Amino acid sequence: MQRYSLRFRIFLFFVFQALGSTAVVLIALWFGHHRSDANGATSGFILAATLSAFGLVGLTAGIWLLFDENIARPIEALAARLRVRAHAQVETPVSAEEARYLGDLGPAAQAVSDALNRTAMDSAMQVSRETERLARERERLTALLTEIPVAMILVNASDQIVLYDGQAAEVLAQLGVPRLNAPIGDYFSADCLTEARARLHRSGREVSFTACGRTGAQRFEARMRPMDGGGYMLMIDEEEPTLSPGASRPLVYDFDLLDRGASRASEDLPLRALTYAVFDTETTGLLPHKDEIVQIGALRIVNGRIVPGEVIDQLVNPGRTIPASASKVHRVTDAMVQGAPDIASAGARFHEFAKGSVIVAHNAPFDMAFLRRHAQRMGVEWDNPILDTVLLSAVLFGTNETHTLDALCDRLGVALPAMLRHTALGDAQATAEVFVRMLPLLEAQGLTTFGEVIAETRRHGRLLEDMN
Repeated sequence: MQRYSLRFRIFLFFVFQALGSTAVVLIALWFGHHRSDANGATSGFILAATLSAFGLVGLTAGIWLLFDENIARPIEALAARLRVRAHAQVETPVSAEEARYLGDLGPAAQAVSDALNRTAMDSAMQVSRETERLARERERLTALLTEIPVAMILVNASDQIVLYDGQAAEVLAQLGVPRLNAPIGDYFSADCLTEARARLHRSGREVSFTACGRTGAQRFEARMRPMDGGGYMLMIDEEEPTLSPGASRPLVYDFDLLDRGASRASEDLPLRALTYAVFDTETTGLLPHKDEIVQIGALRIVNGRIVPGEVIDQLVNPGRTIPASASKVHRVTDAMVQGAPDIASAGARFHEFAKGSVIVAHNAPFDMAFLRRHAQRMGVEWDNPILDTVLLSAVLFGTNETHTLDALCDRLGVALPAMLRHTALGDAQATAEVFVRMLPLLEAQGLTTFGEVIAETRRHGRLLEDMN
């Protein structure tokens, strides 16, 4: 059978339908004829019609099940693999088992995938050379900044942070959680910044001023220097630098933000214009109404890229004994959480980390239920928009597929080391990488704005609660 073409296989379904329907009608007429001898012609015709109707419905259902199992579902799975290969640049070999009844369609799809792989290899070599060049430039920039004994922050014309170095990260950490694309006003007093910007615009030259923390408790001697495009460089002199002059000074930056303003979640905004906070939790159990969080892991995504260095990997003291069965899964023990902050402190820190962002999680209702239960203790409101990678998977691959995190990693080519599975940061990292690879797939289906994606996920509301 496997050597036959797809057209011939579909033809056979119709042949079976015709032959089966004929057989059903003939058998029904035979029974009706025998019934008419005993009870009259009318009774016989009624019996024949009834048997024919039930027989034809059953035959149609059976043939449809065979067609769905052997033709429709494999074609849908094959299409999903090709979309992943085309838009997410993930090599996904065509399964011979899945395509065994699709005739030449499977080998043809594999041939297209192989051709794409060869083209991708050529492109990858060019990208590799360009990446090496950019890496050298980054090393030069880092070496240059290492010689400058100040903390440095670049801010665009919309007062969003575009770049900060390692020393600036230490300064920002005293005032909040360091975040790329965050408003500079989340860290420093608006009055101090406004007065300094006014002087900067009047003079067009570097100005010195005292930068006050937003609470007024911290004060830093700072300088503001104008940049092309309306932004400025903020340099902060510390009396006791946290990094030595010769120490490595990592950079966190995205220069694309120089031409972009704030990206508050809006239904009309493009997906890539939004900032995302991807998180996961480990808990004492699976009951959000009474179990507690023992670990929070989170990352940020800006401009469709995971921001290196902006992570939360926080143990949380649950205020109760962690069951041995739970520790066996996530490897967090009572000894590890001794001295760790409680959920009120840890949750408030994650809330600040996610400020102005769309929250992303795998099976978000579970994790969010723990956070929302303690919202009053944290002194926050969890009103961030939320995307769930389970629902996004259903949108992209259909409800017949498996939507576990492991299945998504396998489908989208995300490698998750076994030692990191079932750790909060490890699962958050995997979810973030999966989500980044989903973005081009969503756009390829015409779902380019946040509102369009939310509307589409609501069609799969039977899978999970709508968190928006």
